[in-house]
Amino acid sequence: MKLALASDHGGFALKEKIKEHLQERNIEIIDMGTHSDESVDYPIYGKACSEAVASGQADKGIVFCGTGIGISIAANKVKGIRCAVPTNVFMAEMSKRHNNANILALGGRVLNLSEAIAIVDTWLDTEFEGGRHQRRIDMLEQE
Repeated sequence: MKLALASDHGGFALKEKIKEHLQERNIEIIDMGTHSDESVDYPIYGKACSEAVASGQADKGIVFCGTGIGISIAANKVKGIRCAVPTNVFMAEMSKRHNNANILALGGRVLNLSEAIAIVDTWLDTEFEGGRHQRRIDMLEQE
């Protein structure tokens, strides 16, 4: 599996820690930036990650900002992206099981590291159920 990661300054520290965790899981990472905690504009990074996933350069993505909200809005502007902002393990599980989220958004100022790791691992390890949920995903893909 290949994951694209991207963050603004508010999510930079959490991105770096999650990147280490993912590398320990032997997951290939494409780090789309930012590469410091210097102030940047989250829409640039949300779009970059989404374009990597939508184009097939990455299988899935994880984006980070202060709350996860702003960068998720940016990520969801790209056709074919379903970016979820879970704040707990149950939401992470359901975002994959029912919504087949292909990008996860996390807040560096909202979650502690253990919460974030649990959310990421749950999301990565959960399978999409398909069935009636696929019909709904197909509806989202219609213009």
